[in-house]
Amino acid sequence: MTTANKALMAHLLRRAGFGATFQELETYCAQGYEATVEELLHPEGHPDIEEDLLERYYTDWKESRNIEGALTETVYRMNANATNRPLQEKMALFWHGVFATGLAKVLHEKTMLNQIEMFRNYGLGSFRELLVQLSRDPAMIFWLDNNFNHKGAPNENWGRELLELFAMGVGMDGQPNYTEDDVKEVARAFTGWTIDDDNVASIPFGKIPWRFRYLPEDHDDGEKTVLGHTGRFNGEDVIDIICQQPATARFISRHLYNFFVADEPQVPAWQNTPPRDLAAIQMLEKVYFDSNYDIRAMLRALFNSDFFQSEQVRFARVKSPAEVVVGTLHLLGDFKFPKRGIFETALECRYLGQDLLNPPSVEGWHTGKEWIDSGSMVGRVNFVSDQVTNIAQPGIRAMVDNLMSRGKSLSPEQVVEGCLELMGQLRLNQDTKRPIVEQVRAAGTLRTGTAKDRAHAQEVILRAMRMIGSTREYQFA
Repeated sequence: MTTANKALMAHLLRRAGFGATFQELETYCAQGYEATVEELLHPEGHPDIEEDLLERYYTDWKESRNIEGALTETVYRMNANATNRPLQEKMALFWHGVFATGLAKVLHEKTMLNQIEMFRNYGLGSFRELLVQLSRDPAMIFWLDNNFNHKGAPNENWGRELLELFAMGVGMDGQPNYTEDDVKEVARAFTGWTIDDDNVASIPFGKIPWRFRYLPEDHDDGEKTVLGHTGRFNGEDVIDIICQQPATARFISRHLYNFFVADEPQVPAWQNTPPRDLAAIQMLEKVYFDSNYDIRAMLRALFNSDFFQSEQVRFARVKSPAEVVVGTLHLLGDFKFPKRGIFETALECRYLGQDLLNPPSVEGWHTGKEWIDSGSMVGRVNFVSDQVTNIAQPGIRAMVDNLMSRGKSLSPEQVVEGCLELMGQLRLNQDTKRPIVEQVRAAGTLRTGTAKDRAHAQEVILRAMRMIGSTREYQFA
């Protein structure tokens, strides 16, 4: 198989998952690009993690959770499924950023984890069905006060954010997508969509998850006008109307492009800022309507497109903290099974600026270059460089052994190029690569014949991997 094929496959796995080990790349390249796309799009073809293992080895799974425990489970699931169901976990992370809901207000960890599970179950299907599930999601109902949205006394929070941040956006092509009257009418349509009000922790089973509840007597059944349509609408009727809008197709297409292809401006700028690649967005919009709002069909078109496979978009996205942490853990082969230490490692996402399950606002996290500041960059470098020098990790051991098996002696260029290949087909510009090569050269000729030679070669290879993990380029996907 060619280096170009491996580089393209590594690009796909960085975007549709959390990267790939060199062994996984071999397997995927053998089956081909389009077949790999189909496998990623159908996670049900692979086993999910065994929850009985969580119950046995991770006590917070069963007991009353705190915020940190819920975050830990989320990171563990992403990493444990990074081999078998990477796109399913990546989509859960994607929708969590779009439909941002926070524990700071919800304060009910199991209910939040149920929302993330809903994203796993519906995130690759119909966007209409996903919006219906979101509208019935107890964490979202509480987060945006729809439990206080009553007949004769509507609360507009959910209706406003459904239009502004979750489905359509404020505007496109310089024009607004909806009016204040639309917000008010949408709020009326969702009156009576509430939750059970039992928020009492039941010992010994922990907090009982909230459930959706529809109260027909609290629903405003009067005539409403939403986005030019008039009728006695309920919430699902409004979702049907929203899904028919060109603005919705544009909004979802830009989100998918921003997350899977290349960094876009932040969402509030989209009304007056055209897409980075209008032709790509228009192609995705067409698939959105042709497929009856099917996210899987949009992703299939995206991953198989020329614009996704282009050299110009590779390493054009700044990794989120979750991608840095989970991608590095997957490379190491670490925490694929519940064990001590996952709690502290999962908290690295928070320390690097992405407090999972607790976004800063309903707008979610700002992405792209806004992930990086002087503090978070130091934290990223320290986390990665510390992890990739642990020879006890199975992934690191496998990479070092593979590289040392390539000959009785290794040139500095072979060491650095080999590390870049084994760490996921990474790419460094010459100004970054040259000093690393020189550092390896200063260690002298690397030989692999004797035990002493191999110990020295191992030390130098680990040092090269540490330097690569410390580069600016490692922070891009």
